[in-house]
Amino acid sequence: MKRRQKAGPSPARLPIPPVANPLQLGGIETSVLDEPPGRGVRIAWVNTGAGLRYKVVLDRGLDIVDADFAGQSLTWLSPGGVTPPDPVFCRDADWLSAFPGGLLTGCGPLNTGAPSRDAGRDWPLHGTHSHTPARDVVVVNPDPRTGRHDFSITGLIRTWRFFGAHIDLHRTIRGRLGRNVIAVEDVFTNQDDRPVEMAWLLHINFGYPLLEPGASEFCYCGTVRPRADSVEWFVEGRPFRKVPRPLAAHRGGGEVFAYVDPAASRDGQVLCGVVNRRRGLALSVRYNKREFPRLGNWQHWGPSGAFVGALEPMTGGVEGRHVDRQRGWLMTLPPGRQRRFTYQIAVSTDKADVRELLALNARPTKIGRL
Repeated sequence: MKRRQKAGPSPARLPIPPVANPLQLGGIETSVLDEPPGRGVRIAWVNTGAGLRYKVVLDRGLDIVDADFAGQSLTWLSPGGVTPPDPVFCRDADWLSAFPGGLLTGCGPLNTGAPSRDAGRDWPLHGTHSHTPARDVVVVNPDPRTGRHDFSITGLIRTWRFFGAHIDLHRTIRGRLGRNVIAVEDVFTNQDDRPVEMAWLLHINFGYPLLEPGASEFCYCGTVRPRADSVEWFVEGRPFRKVPRPLAAHRGGGEVFAYVDPAASRDGQVLCGVVNRRRGLALSVRYNKREFPRLGNWQHWGPSGAFVGALEPMTGGVEGRHVDRQRGWLMTLPPGRQRRFTYQIAVSTDKADVRELLALNARPTKIGRL
């Protein structure tokens, strides 16, 4: 959200804050987890100084796991929690055994979606990014005494195989004291001497209390195209965006999913998110449709605590790499070329921001087919 914040006075407005340690106002603190199962995993806690706090896992592709606003969780956390990166989970659907949940999980970069066989090779669920540690990590903390209110974490996530693809991802996560905004830039570079086919998906996950039955709803507009197993859920006139109570039909692997061809502004910007009306809380996601052509809405209302929904900007799809090839959804990155993705996640209690997201759901919705 780009307008007002209601988390109190912004420390960034103070010309010379009366503090000796800038972390008193906010910033980044790195550490290593001590308790199993995540013992030895490098993390970074980020405090915006305005109510938003989140945990970047350096050893899991610089993804964001825990995230809370004013002490209330924004995301869903799996029972397994954060675990060390391990290529053993990059086979078939074993990715699910080490899925921490969390606010932002990158999927790719060579494939997204279900396990499949394509181009003479087996591809695992959601690719290898989540099990690749970042290297060359650089942390820049704010120092308001010198006029620097911005902070950032940058790292290199390398996907490499001898006689195979070599793609470098430089991810930068930026913020500013006093603003409840997470700005992310992902820049992929093909370091190989051949073109590389790739795909990229952002698994942006939400859970209780942000997702609260009877109070919360997903916010997006455009043409909704349900996956074949979800056509009975995404029906015109049905409140498929609203968060229901836990569903018996979602025990085990029960879920629904739809692609959204989202409406965009003239410059390609897409707005979507989640609103909790009871708490007056809005979480927005902004990105460019030219970078992510489609948006996924995944819902799994499990009665045993696996109560989670996600919005997923993506370049490919979720049925497997071979299906992406059939649909023409794989990207090709020539040797030496780059592909850049920029997006932001923001949280706000400003009524205008809540209304802006809810207005998306007031627009006409069209249900289409794949």
